Amino acid sequence: MWIKAGWFYFTNVPTSDKYKLFVKELPARVKRSSNTAEYDHIIRRAEETYDVDFSLIKAVIQAESNFDPEAVSKKGAKGLMQIMPGNFRSLAVQDPFNPAQNIMGGVKYLQELLRRYENKLPLVLAAYNAGPEAVDQYREIPPL
Repeated sequence: MWIKAGWFYFTNVPTSDKYKLFVKELPARVKRSSNTAEYDHIIRRAEETYDVDFSLIKAVIQAESNFDPEAVSKKGAKGLMQIMPGNFRSLAVQDPFNPAQNIMGGVKYLQELLRRYENKLPLVLAAYNAGPEAVDQYREIPPL
């Protein structure tokens, strides 16, 4: 790139000490292998505590975080069940990256939505993902 001061070269492999660092690349995040059985004992406890189907809980975790307990969405949702920070207190989540707290809190929220939407799973899942306000506004699954 040419500018009045001269040429600028952008590289990720500097060839001399005259190169200046402008942007540092973030290290690639090491992706854990997603062992879908790793959290089954916590999911079973949440199933028994909140009477929410084991397979539904696993499906939500798969869809929300792909079983990555350190997942953070662009909107700030955290952990396995992608809980928003504004919901931590009401769901008794102190550490959203703690799998047990996250799953128990997420399943508690899922139970609340199942009751609110009378077990209508499409509405429950839409509300879990987009928020109940959006589902209530449209009275159906909100548009993307």
